[in-house]
Amino acid sequence: MQSFRENVKALPRAAWILFGGTFINRFGTFVIPFLILYLTRIGYSSAQAGLAVGAYGLGHLIASSAGGHLADRIGRRNTIVLSMFGSAASMLALSQARSYVPIVILTCITGALSELYRPASYALVGDLVGEEHRVTAFGIYRLAINLGFAAGPATAGFLADRSFTLLFIGDAATSIIYGLIALVALPHGLRTYVKNERSGEALRVAARDKPFIIFLLATLCITIVDFQLGSTFALHVRAAGFPPRVFGLLVSTNGMLIVVFELAITQWTRRFHPRPMIALGYLLAGIGFALTGLAHTVPLLAATVVVWTLGEMISSPVATAYAVQIAPEQYRGRYLGLVMMMWSLGMVIGPPAGTFVFEHNPAAVWIACGALGVTSAMLMMRRSS
Repeated sequence: MQSFRENVKALPRAAWILFGGTFINRFGTFVIPFLILYLTRIGYSSAQAGLAVGAYGLGHLIASSAGGHLADRIGRRNTIVLSMFGSAASMLALSQARSYVPIVILTCITGALSELYRPASYALVGDLVGEEHRVTAFGIYRLAINLGFAAGPATAGFLADRSFTLLFIGDAATSIIYGLIALVALPHGLRTYVKNERSGEALRVAARDKPFIIFLLATLCITIVDFQLGSTFALHVRAAGFPPRVFGLLVSTNGMLIVVFELAITQWTRRFHPRPMIALGYLLAGIGFALTGLAHTVPLLAATVVVWTLGEMISSPVATAYAVQIAPEQYRGRYLGLVMMMWSLGMVIGPPAGTFVFEHNPAAVWIACGALGVTSAMLMMRRSS
């Protein structure tokens, strides 16, 4: 097995450009982690705010399907450029909305445009990097994301204490920068769409792929848990008496841990079959969020972040590489679009359901997170072939 240094050296220049653009874009993801706090500050209830975050998830759902299709049809680069410029425009429009219905509609549109690039970027990594280097490549891809995520929310938290408008402007500006980088420096990537391909053929192929379907179901379970971070976890931190900057620092702790430890963990996980590693990561994520119900001080809250972040570090690079590995090349963009669709459904279901339950029985939210973590792990360990 090649060393980490050899794996890194084998990655092409275009992959590093993609990682750099991803870092810039992720650093500027200011608005969505703070959207529920923003909406409750301007007068909406927790349930209304949760529904608006769910609308972003609906947009994410649209993007998952459309993004995978566009990635295969017009190329990976063009899809990324469209996503970045479109999301900048919609984010600025959202900053001006005050009535609830326009906020929900614009949040949905922003979700669709902001997330359109994801299947294309994952597919582009798969295009550029051979199978033996993909776990490392996706580990570095996530390092770029989390370098941005380590600094972004903390920066956003301090900005939010002064003006939420600054969050929208910063978010839009970084999207434009990434769009320009993609337009100038990224390759098109594969275009695998075949003109005479029957409508819905990719979906039919995926539906017959039992290991892939089980992976999708397990991923859906854990994404419902993950999306408690920007909804019920934020509300729990506020209910414990802490200001937005504490929530921002806790979220940034996740990113900082990943920056420091994930690549080393990735070199360990790549030695094993992917399914048990994904199962272990999903289980720890569920347990970590379940422990939130017992945490009412900053050190204890930080400890829960450590647990679910460990789960994320173990599972995420392996899960993405696993999805690329089992996807037929002709349908790679659309397979990855289906994976992103599970994240979309998690965002659609998780925040509204979580905030609704939180208003009536906060403890039930954290118990459900633990149960979903166990369920996702059991699904991944199930014999599927």
